[in-house]
Amino acid sequence: MPEQEKPYRVYKGGRAKGKVPLQRPPRARDTKNDPNATPPKPRQRRLGRRITLALVALLVLGIVWLGASYLSFSRGISEANDRVPAPVLAELKPQKGLLTSTPTTILVLGTDGGTQSGRGDANRSDSVMLIRTDPRKHRLAFLSIPRDLRVEIPGHGATKINAAFQLGGPTLALRTVKNLTGLDVNHVAFVDFDRFRELIDSVGGIEVDVPQPILSNRFDCPYATAARCQSWEGWRFEKGKQQMDGARALVYSRVRENRLDRSETDLDRARRQQQVIQATADKVTSLGTAVKLPFSGSSIVRPLATDLTAGQVLQLGWAYFRANTKGALHCRLGGEPGSADGQSVIFGSEDNVATVSMFTGRSAPLQPPSGLPYAPGCVVGGRNL
Repeated sequence: MPEQEKPYRVYKGGRAKGKVPLQRPPRARDTKNDPNATPPKPRQRRLGRRITLALVALLVLGIVWLGASYLSFSRGISEANDRVPAPVLAELKPQKGLLTSTPTTILVLGTDGGTQSGRGDANRSDSVMLIRTDPRKHRLAFLSIPRDLRVEIPGHGATKINAAFQLGGPTLALRTVKNLTGLDVNHVAFVDFDRFRELIDSVGGIEVDVPQPILSNRFDCPYATAARCQSWEGWRFEKGKQQMDGARALVYSRVRENRLDRSETDLDRARRQQQVIQATADKVTSLGTAVKLPFSGSSIVRPLATDLTAGQVLQLGWAYFRANTKGALHCRLGGEPGSADGQSVIFGSEDNVATVSMFTGRSAPLQPPSGLPYAPGCVVGGRNL
């Protein structure tokens, strides 16, 4: 047969060196369409089913946890709302927009009308503070008002600002702060000293960075006998970060005299109060507290009286969580020390107006002048205020 008529083709390409394979490599099968494909092993099916069930269980637990947390927290907030008098609500500026995106000003009052020895029925506002959040700028600011600052109390004339609470309750205290600062207040939170201690204990204590050693005067003696209290030197706090329970944090925030540094004033006490409040807010918004919300949500807010709803508290917590807490602005009002009506008072300085402007972010912060222990001003971070 002529070569061009061969019924087959002659392969001329040769092959690679080595042995000729005796079998072709197996081809991948289409396990979906091939009826002869080997089905997955039972162990593989069980593993996949277990993973799916675990994910579903986690999702269900997460939903249950969120629901239980909100219900527990909401119950406590509802009770806290009932403790705010109606006239106080009438003095507040309604919030426009969410707290996660709108600047908010909150008045925090700590009263000394607790059951501890020496206070009786005084019921004065021992701590007066404004807190302002600006979520869009991730900004957090504190403004302390010295309790001895002499101001005009509506309907009662000039006297210490801490007397406003005793003269007219939270309504008059709020009105006095608004007249003094010229600021609208959106929300309020009141707590007395005994309940303040409960609040800190409910979140498992707080961490406070003490800037210098403290040996206080002898107040709220921890011993039962008078003889033991006479020999007791006072409360001691070492320099540095310390864990404090509610009782110790309360003592720290109330120290008015540091016998290791006679230059300290009542304004240093206000700075310590800002530290404790910020540390408490840090703990309340922490992951550890969030995990325990179904069990402690109600107890966390039980010591408070506030107009904030449960949803607003959660919004505020988110705004606080996203704020630059290490760069928080710490401000104080102040003036010149003196006496009036037989009492030691602080006569307000004209620089208080500028300090309020710093607090709201309308002007840059300026530290209090050195050598003037009662002067107003602001610092970033707050360690040396």
